[in-house]
Amino acid sequence: MSSALPPPGSDLPLLLLLGFRALIEEVHTELAAAGHGDFRPLHGVAFKAIGDGISAAALGRRLGVSKQAAGKTIEGLERDGYVERVPDPDDARSKIIRLTARGVEVQRLAFRAMAEQRARWAEQLGEEQLASVEATLRAITGGREMRFDIPAWFNGQ
Repeated sequence: MSSALPPPGSDLPLLLLLGFRALIEEVHTELAAAGHGDFRPLHGVAFKAIGDGISAAALGRRLGVSKQAAGKTIEGLERDGYVERVPDPDDARSKIIRLTARGVEVQRLAFRAMAEQRARWAEQLGEEQLASVEATLRAITGGREMRFDIPAWFNGQ
């Protein structure tokens, strides 16, 4: 067993992931307390991909999953009252997936919980240091497209 320290930066991806998990877990604890215990982290990613409305096939592409896998996610969200399928105004044969009032509510609660968690981090680190971390991450990732295919990416797809 080597006593050498890991190379600089080798822990950075895991630290970023740990920070992400800490934030998301806190948000979901608050969502559960507000009556949304069925809402999962993947649902938040799907909500971002849905935006103002999207077809099931386009959602699958955005999430990096098959149309069938997207359909299962949609069915679960629909069953829990978070999304609905409405006629596509541009194609009578197609449906658009959009958030319901319950979906908008849980999204609003999640945003508020994220802001509260950020405020706690600012208390711990200081507002200036946290703002610097955010600015640095924006600078590092600034040219990258926002992608929602996290599950597929983690699975090597």
